Amino acid sequence: MNLAEGVKLGPYEILAPIGAGGMGEVYRARDTRLDRSVAVKVLAGNLALSNEVRQRFEREARTISSLSHPHICTLHDVGREGEVDYLVMELLEGQSLAQRLERGPLPMDEVLRLGIQIADALAAAHASGVVHRDLKPGNIMLTERGVKLLDFGLAKLHVPVQETSATALGRLPTAAGASSPLTVEGTILGTFQYMSPEQLEGREADAASDIFALGAVLYEMATARKAFSGKSQASLIGAIMHSAPPPVSSLAELSPPAFDRVVATCLAKDPRDRWQTAHDVRLQLAWIAEGGSQIGLPAPVAQLRKNRERLAWGLAAALALAAAALAVGFVRRAPVPPRVVRFDVAQPAQLAVAGAPKISPDGSQIAFVGTDQQGRSQIWLRALDDLEARPLSGTEGVSTLVRPTWSPDSRHLAFFVGSRILKIPAAGGPPQPIGDSGVGGADGTWSEQGVLLYDGTPGDPIRRIDTAGGQPRVEREGGKGERAYQLGWPQFLPGGERYLYVVDSGSEADNGVWMAPLGGGEPTKVVDGLSRVEFAPPDFLIFVREATLVAQRFDPESGELRGEPVPVAEGIGVDNVGQADFSASRNGVLVYRSGQGLTDRLAWLDLQGKVLSAEGELGDGHNPALSPDGRWLAVDRAEGGGSLDIWLRDLKRGVTSRVTTDAKDEYAPIFTPDGRSLIFSRDEGGTGWALVERSLETSAERVLLPPADRHLAFAISPDGSRLLLARRSRGEGGVQWDLHTLDLHAGAGTKPYVTTPFTEFNPVFSPDGRWVAYHSNESGRPEIYVQSFPQPGRKWQISTEGGTHPVWRSSGLFYLSADRRLMRVDVTTEPSFDAGIPERKADLPLAAILARNRFLFAPDDGRILAVTASGVQDALPSTVVLDWDAGLRK
Repeated sequence: MNLAEGVKLGPYEILAPIGAGGMGEVYRARDTRLDRSVAVKVLAGNLALSNEVRQRFEREARTISSLSHPHICTLHDVGREGEVDYLVMELLEGQSLAQRLERGPLPMDEVLRLGIQIADALAAAHASGVVHRDLKPGNIMLTERGVKLLDFGLAKLHVPVQETSATALGRLPTAAGASSPLTVEGTILGTFQYMSPEQLEGREADAASDIFALGAVLYEMATARKAFSGKSQASLIGAIMHSAPPPVSSLAELSPPAFDRVVATCLAKDPRDRWQTAHDVRLQLAWIAEGGSQIGLPAPVAQLRKNRERLAWGLAAALALAAAALAVGFVRRAPVPPRVVRFDVAQPAQLAVAGAPKISPDGSQIAFVGTDQQGRSQIWLRALDDLEARPLSGTEGVSTLVRPTWSPDSRHLAFFVGSRILKIPAAGGPPQPIGDSGVGGADGTWSEQGVLLYDGTPGDPIRRIDTAGGQPRVEREGGKGERAYQLGWPQFLPGGERYLYVVDSGSEADNGVWMAPLGGGEPTKVVDGLSRVEFAPPDFLIFVREATLVAQRFDPESGELRGEPVPVAEGIGVDNVGQADFSASRNGVLVYRSGQGLTDRLAWLDLQGKVLSAEGELGDGHNPALSPDGRWLAVDRAEGGGSLDIWLRDLKRGVTSRVTTDAKDEYAPIFTPDGRSLIFSRDEGGTGWALVERSLETSAERVLLPPADRHLAFAISPDGSRLLLARRSRGEGGVQWDLHTLDLHAGAGTKPYVTTPFTEFNPVFSPDGRWVAYHSNESGRPEIYVQSFPQPGRKWQISTEGGTHPVWRSSGLFYLSADRRLMRVDVTTEPSFDAGIPERKADLPLAAILARNRFLFAPDDGRILAVTASGVQDALPSTVVLDWDAGLRK
């Protein structure tokens, strides 16, 4: 069956053929509903009339749809157009592993990274009861984000039943019960070179069969040679049944012997002698990738180490005799109790800003993010036995608002550049990619098992990713419905099976530090308060209470605190998202920075992100708005701990006045196009938020919208007729925001503009009022989109690696990237809309808050008004404390 360009299968328009397999043909196509490229797989023409093949095709759809994993090709849709059955899958850009192997073997680090991803995908499939049965290089795609397993056309669901094996083999469960088997005992399906002995004998294929195939794939990746070969099919089968391939290390000199063991165990003839799960294989490969032990070294290196060890033992024996004599003179001396030692470590003079310090687990080095006078950011390291800090080459562009994450062995650091997660040896060397975070920079924690947990911006879930490489997945989300909350600051406990995290829900009952098991499960509340915490062996939890760093006894097994908190250091600030500048090692080294904590301040910046001046009296205001002529600044602000009110500042005369004075909270003002009125939200208590317009000339008010859950005004069309607003709603997935419009002249209630199961926020009009830019998290992370106005039409995605807070100017569309960099895109709206490639303009020192209008342009485009992190701590030294817990030990 050859489908011509332009043919439609349902909403999918065929564009070009991609390839063909034994069961189907694959085409590049366009999803006309969502305007995205997809891959469409249809039954091959010579098989379309076969009822058995059709059933197997349908089974592939059910099989793939039951799987959700970053390294398994995603199934979008399944359908039938006339006599054509088709699957719709994600379109993968890249090459197959088979194509790559035509150029020779892969480097060992690449073999390990990709092997871990393949094993992880198989483990997920097996956990869902799915056996692939045809794993081979041709069914493994290599993409920029790692591997993707393809073609589960020969897979079948493997479900234990109570029948005898003869009657149960090959049955496919359905809603009505087991159907007739498509395969029976004695049927061979798959590709010979990668088939297990039991498959060749026609016996039931299970997870162990996939593990055998995985071993054959790993062997070929490392050597570019098939594990088994023969001059005929019979001799090939004989080799698989009775022979073992030469060790990988005999063909690839740099292959560690431990890799030989992994492959050989995968290729064991008896399934009982193989690794019992794909997850076991993954753990072994990850261990080798992280360095393993002597057993994982190349043979010459291992032999040299053995020789050194023999010499060391000989010297140790000789020295032991001399040491014994000296020891006699000291045994009568009383042991010297440990003393607490404190000293300051100054910020390097060449840095404009030094980020929060992070001590290595072994207590030997401090890592922090430094930004120089030109705004260039890099990780810096200060060894405690050195007098100077040094920049770590390869970390340029690291996110400036987070701390790098140490590996448990203190040998590596994980860090964020944009949405990318990388790791780098602390001793120096090239950075290695871990994956795409799905968010911007975030704070992380690294377990002994090679799992990295990290948070994102407020409202994001806690995610996890394997440090050996892979795709992130959600570890824990905030609550749903009325109990929605924000999560942050994950911290692994010893063993890596449990972790701590901070909850900010607005409810005193939920706020605080919680402990949860990795992989899901009910959390347990540990302590109240909104400070990040760290566990310090053997049994202390460290956190901040009222600007005092305290330590309290803690049982990591039960999650229970014991005794009372004991002060450790004074004057430790905590900002509004829980950040506090302290870090503890495993061996009694503590580092912290005193200060009042980072506060949010309005400041004027130049177009390169350099702070020009702070904004006077209203510097502590939020949700700023500038009048169209740039003379007036409006903010919401609480004075003296009272309610939030709307304040106004005349930027020309430097005069500040309060607009509202009642006891209710008012939020997020915007100016009308003529600059004569403000529109803002007012909290009416239990009935919700109202939307109010207030004249600046007469103080007269009119209610535009009565109280509802929450309304936030964002933009008014250039002609002054339409208001764009976001309305909060609560669904099964928790809190979300949708976009609505309000006719300011008719006043007949709102009309939906963009309403989806996702969150749309921060809408802004184009200068001509015909287009609206906004951000949405429909892809799994916030991205910038544009649609026509007043009727939404085709949707254009503007950002490419995450984006929020669009601002439309005559000079282009600006937005914030995932790591808070100012981006610009050229756009044209005549005769139709078109957008260029995003370009980075500046790093902005923005505060990590959820707010409207985190940055604004002055009307002349010459300055930027932004909600910044004040940086009052940035120039302060870090204090190092040795044996900080000496006075607390029993």
